[in-house]
Amino acid sequence: MATPTPAASDNPYGLMQALQEGGLISWSVFIILVGMSIFSFYILFTKLLQQQKIINQGKKVRASFWNSANLREASTKLEARSAYRAIVEDALIAQDQHSKLTDPVDQHEWVAGSLSRSQGSIAARLGEGLAFLATVGSTAPFIGLFGTVIGIYRALIKIGASGDASISTVAGPVGEALIMTALGLVVAVPAVLAYNWLIRRNKTITEDLSAFTNDVHGYLASNGAVKPAMASGTTKAQTRSTAAPTQRGSEPVRPGMTSTGAQADPNR
Repeated sequence: MATPTPAASDNPYGLMQALQEGGLISWSVFIILVGMSIFSFYILFTKLLQQQKIINQGKKVRASFWNSANLREASTKLEARSAYRAIVEDALIAQDQHSKLTDPVDQHEWVAGSLSRSQGSIAARLGEGLAFLATVGSTAPFIGLFGTVIGIYRALIKIGASGDASISTVAGPVGEALIMTALGLVVAVPAVLAYNWLIRRNKTITEDLSAFTNDVHGYLASNGAVKPAMASGTTKAQTRSTAAPTQRGSEPVRPGMTSTGAQADPNR
């Protein structure tokens, strides 16, 4: 009669056994790693939503913002708490405040400083939480390694007290303690990937905001005469046709020259 195979739950080694073997320290390390992982994914998803919201706002700006008669009217087309509207409102406030200054300051410098502060404030909000991801990515492997060291230490003490140092009694507890190092890597790798991805998206958003800030500054400095090319109403086909060189023979013929560019015969 065949002997029944042991159930999977009868496995003497595993995560729970490693936590029990490591005691309070292993449990503390496990809870810290789980907390780091939860907060890392929370930051990842919230920052993605925040970034996507600003990206969508940028699309609206390119679509209809510069078609308005002035900046005050154009700002009403943007969402109330959007990053782009904050830049426009700060620019308008700076323009109004300049006339109230008792010490003369060039309007160009005053508005530029205000726009720079506004853009820096938005960049700071975009960077919130990223330091935590960087911290998790750099410390989680070492926290897991600490749990492994404690687990191996306790396992060796227990093996030494029993007096049985065979490979079967040593390999199991020591290998079990390595689970904590694996958990540290599982927490650290997603945090590092999320950090690099969010940083790259933030850089793209910051570049778009910087371009919009320069456009707003140019609009105010020129009293509305300077607008981005997208707001001129000229299609790309029209731009290419006006910029393309004229075909040969279509330009005016200069005196003494034929349409081919040769010297004309004066006797003809």
